[in-house]
Amino acid sequence: MKTTYYYNSPIGPLKLICSQDALESLSFTEKLNENQKNLPKIVSTCKEQLDDYFSGKLKDFDIPIHFTCGTPFQQHTWMALQNIGYGETKSYKDIATCIGNSKAVRAVGGANNKNPIVIVIPCHRVVGSTGKLVGFAGGLDKKEWLLTHEKGNEK
Repeated sequence: MKTTYYYNSPIGPLKLICSQDALESLSFTEKLNENQKNLPKIVSTCKEQLDDYFSGKLKDFDIPIHFTCGTPFQQHTWMALQNIGYGETKSYKDIATCIGNSKAVRAVGGANNKNPIVIVIPCHRVVGSTGKLVGFAGGLDKKEWLLTHEKGNEK
């Protein structure tokens, strides 16, 4: 059974979809459902970790995740994104090199764009080769907010 939960973050509402024991999707949404009670443990864990992340206390998520979509290449790329440290950024080329295919810069960008678990899988930490903020499903304003938030809470 899947549980859908709406989380009110400082950068707008987020929609979580969880199986019984893992986070499967975290995405930006316009909807917010206030009266959610008796949440499964995995949803409560996600909520607590998101609360801690947005308050600046949590640097590394340890929420169990499960991919229900994506090609093997995309999933491999998403896993590599989890190695980008809190407050750090990497270029698409850096990620392509990390996964062993330095010529796959565009494919890495495509995979990054399809990331089903934003923030927890930190696609917001991927920037252009010049360090410029490029592409983010939630909008560049949210990407900038997340990076500024992390830089301000690194210690």
